[in-house]
Amino acid sequence: MKNQVRVIGQPQPNIPWEERPQGSEAIIWRSKRNPIIPRDLIPTSNSIFNSAVVSFQGKFAGVFRCDNKARDMQLHRGFSENGVDWVIDEEPIFFVCEDPEIKYVSGYDPRVCFIEDRYYISWCNLYHNHPTIGLAYTFDFEKFYQMENALLPFNRNGVLFPKRINGNYAMLSRPSDNSHTPFGDIYYSESPDLTYWGRHRLVMKATAGWQSTKIGAGPVPIETTEGWLLIYHGVLTSCNGFVYSFGAALLDPDEPWKVINRSSEYLMSPQESYECMGDVPNVVFPCAALCDAPTGRLAIYYGAADTVVAMAFTTIGELIDFVKAKK
Repeated sequence: MKNQVRVIGQPQPNIPWEERPQGSEAIIWRSKRNPIIPRDLIPTSNSIFNSAVVSFQGKFAGVFRCDNKARDMQLHRGFSENGVDWVIDEEPIFFVCEDPEIKYVSGYDPRVCFIEDRYYISWCNLYHNHPTIGLAYTFDFEKFYQMENALLPFNRNGVLFPKRINGNYAMLSRPSDNSHTPFGDIYYSESPDLTYWGRHRLVMKATAGWQSTKIGAGPVPIETTEGWLLIYHGVLTSCNGFVYSFGAALLDPDEPWKVINRSSEYLMSPQESYECMGDVPNVVFPCAALCDAPTGRLAIYYGAADTVVAMAFTTIGELIDFVKAKK
C-alpha cells in the first residue's frame, strides 16, 4: 500500500477478498465469481441488482432490490455466511409503519448504514408515485420500522454518513425529476433527529466525460484519516443512451460538502458482458462497500446492467492515491 492512510472503523477480517490478478496494475479489479448474484436467485425475480450489504453478527446481511416478474420494484432481505453466497427471502420486506400517508408501496436502490445502535435503510421511495428518500431502521433484520421520508420529491440516491457530523445526522442525495433524469448533482443535508432536514449544501456537480450528465452517491462514505472517502457513480449520455461508471472523491472530515480531491478518470466503467448486456445495458452502479480497517481491504458491491449483482476489490490506500493523482 503506497498511502499509509488509516481507516477509522472496525476490523472486518472475514469480508470477501480476492488478490489482484497476476500481472495486473489495475486500481480496482473484478471478482472472478461475477456476477455473484444472478437475476433469478429467487423464483419471483426478473432481476436482482443495486443492493446493499453490511457485516452482521460475524456474518453478512443485506437489503436487495428485486424487480419481480410483474416488474414491480421491491426490497428483500438476505443473509450470507461469506458475503458472496446469498440466501434472499422470496417475500419483500414488510415495513412496520403507523402512518398510512408514508406507508411503503415499492422502492429501489437501497443503502444500509449502521449508526450507533441500529441499521438504517435508505432507498428511493415511490411516495405518491414520486421518487423521494425513504428511511427505515432495524436492529436485527427481522423487524423493519419505517420512518418519515427524508426529503421532498423528487430525489434519489440518499446515502447516510455512518456517524453524526457536528452532532447531526448527515445525508447525501441527488435532487432529480420523475423520470430518467438527464441531470443531477450531489447535495448534503443535516438533521438533528432524522425527521427534519436542513443545512442543504452543494457537494459536487456533474462535470465532463464519464460524469457529464449526472452524478450520485454510492456506498456509505468511509471515514479515513484524510477525510471521507466517497465512491460515486457518474453518467455519460452517449449516442446509444446513458453509460454509468463510477469514481471516487475525498470530502472534508468536518464539513463534508467541501471536496478535497476528486478523480477525473473513472475507477470502473461497463466493459464485461454482464455489465454491457442486460435490462439496462452499460451500467455499473455501486451501492455498498465492506472495509477491513486494519488492512484497508475494500470489497465493493455494484449492480450490473440493472440485472445482476457483481463485486470488485481494491484497497483504501491505493484508492486515495488514485483520487489524489487524478484531479
